[in-house]
Amino acid sequence: MRLSRLTLDRLPEGVRKPDYDPACVTIGIVHLGVGAFHRAHQAVFTEAILGGDPSWGISGVSLRSPETRDALQPQDGLYTLKIQDGEGEQLQVIGSVVELLCAPEDPEAVLRRMADPATRIVSLTITEKGYCHNPATGTLDEAHPDIVHDLNNPRQPRSATGFIVEALARRATAGIAPFTLLSCDNLPGNGHVLKRVVKRFAELRDPALTSLVRSVASPSTMVDRIVPATTDSDRDAIATALGLDDAWPVMTEPFQQWVIENDFPLGRPAWEKAGAVFVEDVAVFEMMKLRLLNGSHSTLAYLGYLAGAETVAEAMALPGMEELVEGLMREEATPTLPPLQGFDLAAYRADLLQRFRNPRLRHRTWQIAMDGSQKLPQRLLGTIRDRLKAGAGYERLALGVAAWMRYARGLDEHGQPIDVRDPHAARIAELVRDIAEPERIVDAYLTMRDVFGADLATSAPFRLALVKALTRLVEEGSTATLRAYAR
Repeated sequence: MRLSRLTLDRLPEGVRKPDYDPACVTIGIVHLGVGAFHRAHQAVFTEAILGGDPSWGISGVSLRSPETRDALQPQDGLYTLKIQDGEGEQLQVIGSVVELLCAPEDPEAVLRRMADPATRIVSLTITEKGYCHNPATGTLDEAHPDIVHDLNNPRQPRSATGFIVEALARRATAGIAPFTLLSCDNLPGNGHVLKRVVKRFAELRDPALTSLVRSVASPSTMVDRIVPATTDSDRDAIATALGLDDAWPVMTEPFQQWVIENDFPLGRPAWEKAGAVFVEDVAVFEMMKLRLLNGSHSTLAYLGYLAGAETVAEAMALPGMEELVEGLMREEATPTLPPLQGFDLAAYRADLLQRFRNPRLRHRTWQIAMDGSQKLPQRLLGTIRDRLKAGAGYERLALGVAAWMRYARGLDEHGQPIDVRDPHAARIAELVRDIAEPERIVDAYLTMRDVFGADLATSAPFRLALVKALTRLVEEGSTATLRAYAR
C-alpha cells in the first residue's frame, strides 16, 4: 500500500504527520527545481507554518525530468523525511508540496500557475548551472542553448529565466503585481545573480519589459542542510518503518539553517517560527557558508573520491583528511571572512567537522563532485583571490582545485573511467586529451576563463600553486598526499 492522504491514518506511532488537513492547503509558492534539497529544506520550513496559514502550499515544478512528479503525484505530494545522525533517527511525513508539474511536458500549466494571483513567491533550487550564467562574472550566458531557445520561443520556455520573464509579462498584462523571486542556491548574492540574469534576458526579449523586471523583489538567502541522494535501500528501510511504500523519501541530518533578506512585497510565510532568520543583508552569512562548508566539502569530495572513499564519512576517516579540511577552514578561509559579530566561527567549524563525520548520512563524494566548473568559482576561487591579494598562502585551497582537475579528466588513479557530471565535461575532455604532464594539464584548464576569470587564468603564482599540487597528486596519489597532513 502506498503513502497518500488516504493512508495517513495507517502511519505507526512515532512518525510525525501533518497537523493540518492537506486537502485544505492552497498554493502560494511555485518552486522551480523540486529536488531532494528543496524537499528537505524549504518545504520543511513551510510545513511547519501550514497549520496556522494554509495559503502557502507549494507547487513543485521539475524543469527537466518527470521523475519527481511521477513518484509523488500518486502520493498526493506526500513524502517521508528521515532525519538521522549517530544517535538515532526521526521520521516525518511532509505535506507542503501539494502540486507537482513537469515543465517540458506542459509549460503552459507552469506559466498559468506562476501567473495566478495567488502565487506570491517563486523560489528556486536549480543548482548553479540552472542560472545559464557565466560563473566567473555572474552575467547571463547569452549563447546558452536554452536562453537562445527561450528568446525565440517565449511562450514555450525551457529555462527558469524564460519561465520567470514570461510569467511576469503575463501578470503585468493582467494587472497583477509581480511575485517575489527567492533563490535558494549556493551562489554568492544569489538574489542579485538571479535578478541580473532575469533583467538581462528581459532586455534581450523586449526592452519594454526592463522596467517591469526592475521592480521585482529578489532577496538573497543562505541555505544549509546536507541531503544525500536517496537509494533503493533507503526506500526499503522507509517502507519497513511505515508499513507503506514511499517512492521518493528524503534523507537528511538534524542541522538546518536558512538566512533570508526580508523583502517580500506580497507577503511571506512566517518561516521564522520554524527557525529561519530574517536579516537586512545575507552576504556575510552566505560567504561564511560557501567558503567554510561548501569549499571544504568540494575539496573533501574530489580528494576522497580519488582515494576510493564512496561517502563523506568514509573520506573524513582517511588519514590526514580531517586535518586538511580543518586547516583549510581555519587557516585559509576564515581570515578572508568579514566580521560576524556574536557568531562563534570556531564552534561553527567544529560543527561542520562533526556533520561531515556523520556515519548515518551516506552522502556520496560523487554526488558532491558534480558540476565542479560551476561550483568552484564560488566555493574555492573567490577565497584564493582574497588570499592572493593579501599575499597569504592557499596550499590547501589549491590542492582542492587540483583535485578537481584530476577528477574532471575522467580517469581515476587506476585508469578507470569516472562518470563526470559537469556541463563542461566534453569540453574538458577535449582540452586535456592525450596530455599527461601536470604543467600542460593546468595550462589547458586555465584557458577556461569563464571558470577562472582573466585574473586567475593569467596569475603566475596561482598557476605555480596548481602545478605543484597537481604534480603531487599525479606522482604520489591522493592517499599519500592526504597522509602528509596527518598529525
